[in-house]
Amino acid sequence: MRLAASLLASSLLLAGCASASGPWVELSGQRYKVEIADDEAERAQGLMFRDAMDADRGMLFIHEREEPQSYWMKNTKIPLDILYFDGQRRLVSVQRDVPPCSMGDQCPPYPSEAPARYVLELNAGEATRLKLEPGAELQFGPGVTQK
Repeated sequence: MRLAASLLASSLLLAGCASASGPWVELSGQRYKVEIADDEAERAQGLMFRDAMDADRGMLFIHEREEPQSYWMKNTKIPLDILYFDGQRRLVSVQRDVPPCSMGDQCPPYPSEAPARYVLELNAGEATRLKLEPGAELQFGPGVTQK
């Protein structure tokens, strides 16, 4: 009985630790801890002024509607892959190896090729490493709400 209670307590503790680690997404079997940008101010700030991002990290942008999206690299110091997903969280467009841009408002846009609701920014090269193809499914972990 004591062993069963101990195992139950341990599993509850581990489950609590997993959800306390923050929101995450999974793509092609790879899990990324993500920061969520789900309002206009957070989406505008994005990953600006960051010198680096850990390999297992990313930023998930959540839009209210599925529609054509366009992102730019204004004041972004790290190269990124910009992944566009529709409302069913299926990959519809990829901008690979997008370079940093320090030209302010003159930075070029990187549009989606189809309407998107979710945008995931990862370190450049991740899309190629994962061999992403259109239709790849983005899975949400605890802490990621769809608004």
